[in-house]
Amino acid sequence: MTLIGLAYNQKPEPTELTSPTSEGGRQEDGELPRPDEEPPSKRVDRTIQAAPPSKRVHRSKLELVARRGEKSSGKKAQLSIAELIARDEFAEWDSPTTIAAVESALSHLGKVVRLEAKEDFPERLREVRPDIVFNIAEGFNGVNREAHVPAICEFFGIPYSGSDPFTLSLCLDKARTKETLTFRGIPTPRFAVVEKVEDLEAAAGGLKLPLFIKPLHEGSSKGITDSNLCFDRAHLLRQTEFLLENYKQPVLVEEYLPGQEFTCAVLGNGDEATVLPIVGMNFESLPKGALPIYSFDAKFVWDRPEKPLDIFQCPARITRELKASIERVTLDAFRVLGCRDWARIDVRLDASGTPNVLEVNPLPGILPDPADNSCLPKAARAAGIGYEKLIQNCLKYAAARQGVDLDRPLSRTSGAQGAPALAASASA
Repeated sequence: MTLIGLAYNQKPEPTELTSPTSEGGRQEDGELPRPDEEPPSKRVDRTIQAAPPSKRVHRSKLELVARRGEKSSGKKAQLSIAELIARDEFAEWDSPTTIAAVESALSHLGKVVRLEAKEDFPERLREVRPDIVFNIAEGFNGVNREAHVPAICEFFGIPYSGSDPFTLSLCLDKARTKETLTFRGIPTPRFAVVEKVEDLEAAAGGLKLPLFIKPLHEGSSKGITDSNLCFDRAHLLRQTEFLLENYKQPVLVEEYLPGQEFTCAVLGNGDEATVLPIVGMNFESLPKGALPIYSFDAKFVWDRPEKPLDIFQCPARITRELKASIERVTLDAFRVLGCRDWARIDVRLDASGTPNVLEVNPLPGILPDPADNSCLPKAARAAGIGYEKLIQNCLKYAAARQGVDLDRPLSRTSGAQGAPALAASASA
């Protein structure tokens, strides 16, 4: 029987966190506290969101939104700095529910041994020496944290699933990712990197407002709030200073794209990699006044299992031409960046309707409960692939790449490489 190592990071229990709940303590997936009211920055003219993707968002309307937010009050609604930082510290890690679901899926292919990615991970890996490691570990320390488990696997010569250390580190650096995409002619918003607030004007002075900013080395919407959409230079300065000070890393500044947003799941490898049904973002479902961005609040606070937001449309109702264009840029990014087995790629349309790559996530979230609105499993379900088959097929892709015999053939009807059913996404 195949011995499968499951490498993961588990979210700590609320009582294990250093920050008390009153200072922004974290809870498990699906249990983050809601603000008592809408944050004061959540004000927007709804006609902006309803505009067709080819229509440019008018700067005057966006500036009005910003001024409304700055003038709003509501002390309870405003998250303190401690709350903002503490609530997303472990956002990338997995809950016990997700880890158990992945283990259950893998158990149909062999004996599963849990390998939590803690300090003793190298010793445990060497002791167990599994035939292959299924890696969902996000890591914790440093800008190469997502590469730690794969690099250790390579050191011991143990096969593993997913992208290699270089791709994982590259994609966690948003600027290096965009530089690579730009060099290879793949559309992505114009950008700059700011390491010190006094360098902001020199670095980003040539970019056109409105601008969107975010921490350079984070995932899972960490550090992403409505305040990151900047409509004037004064706001840009304040928010950049906030992110630099509190996330202790450079800030990516990029031109905001006014069109529709999509997230695209990819399964497979090389020329046979396939885009699952495209997930379209429905920002109209956000709380009244929220800006049209997929923020941390939208992902983890407002979208609750007991009351899920109708924020995703899968398959996206788009034209065949747009679908083909999005799939093309998605697969180009997947291949150029060296992604393997699976990934999720975020795409947004510019003012002319051209798909641009925003970010590439080669270690995507895989929450098992459909009510949690996890995009990769959602896209898989739309393609007729259940959660367990999704996990199993990812391992099968990895095993096939590395000559590991799992004793079971890859199902051609449940997510096999090149299966035409996976490419099926509704067209208008």
